[in-house]
Amino acid sequence: MTTLSGKRGLVVGIANAESIAHGCARAFRDAGAELAITYLNAKSEPHVRPLADALDASIFVPCDVREPGQLEAVFATIEREWGRLDFLLHSIAFAPREDLHASLIDCSSEGFAMAIDVSCHSFIRMARLARPLMTEGGSLLTVSFFGAERVVDHYNLMGPVKATLEASVRYLAADLADRRIHVHTLSTGPVKTRAASGIDRFDELLERTRERTPANRLVDIEQIGRIAVFLASDAGMPMTGSVTYADGGFHVMA
Repeated sequence: MTTLSGKRGLVVGIANAESIAHGCARAFRDAGAELAITYLNAKSEPHVRPLADALDASIFVPCDVREPGQLEAVFATIEREWGRLDFLLHSIAFAPREDLHASLIDCSSEGFAMAIDVSCHSFIRMARLARPLMTEGGSLLTVSFFGAERVVDHYNLMGPVKATLEASVRYLAADLADRRIHVHTLSTGPVKTRAASGIDRFDELLERTRERTPANRLVDIEQIGRIAVFLASDAGMPMTGSVTYADGGFHVMA
């Protein structure tokens, strides 16, 4: 069994028990990792704190990447409390509702810029902040979707945003290779999370995906978590810069 025993990891993006980030965090913990967990704000804290407690998270701090200094404060706490970091999971994305529901050609410059900043550039910032803490190498993971590669109805501006995120993973992998830091995109099938529910007609997307997936089954957060454990482990070290699919084979179907 792949182990994360003795490793310390940061998980950003848990909103509730159904979050992809929560499925990954549970798998990380089951594999032996010690975790730092973030929550978005005071409104989300009551939903995330019980999950962090159940995971025995030794660090629990707020993190809204749009708030100046909050992300830096997370890494300052990790440096003070742990002195190092072995892996992190970035599982956050956001676009203003009116831009997310508009076709790409009609999205606003401001909405597109915000989606890029929160969903993509925040991962680059995390990589920069993690770099000095990953003294023995490490793993950086982010979450994407097939809409980065092909047009998916109603995914709209998030397609180009996720494509930018996947390209950033490739460049970060090259930037950080000499530090033995491997960087991964985990491309999941659609999962009914709070964030995904903002996509217009998301239930239709779920059903179409189920119909096109070879076994006619959607992936769940536990399955995604087990793949994340492998990518965060030493066993995943030879892999970097690529997209790892956790979508039941959806991406191979015409």
